[in-house]
Amino acid sequence: MNKIFVEKLHTTKLGAERIMRNLCLDVNDDVVEWCKQKIGNANSHIVRRGKNWYITIGGCIITVNIHSNTIITAHREK
Repeated sequence: MNKIFVEKLHTTKLGAERIMRNLCLDVNDDVVEWCKQKIGNANSHIVRRGKNWYITIGGCIITVNIHSNTIITAHREK
């Protein structure tokens, strides 16, 4: 994935809360930075489906809106 894309990633307050809850992250974690590191990892698998990117890495799936670069959610792989 393009470095410029990763730098523009952001989320909403509710999105950050959802990601922390779904992935059991610490409240003090910077959710956007955590996601940027995962997405920027060379081992991440990125697929486009419709209007979203789905990034799979380390047992979790991160969903990003293509047009707004908003991290919508993240959850553990089933």
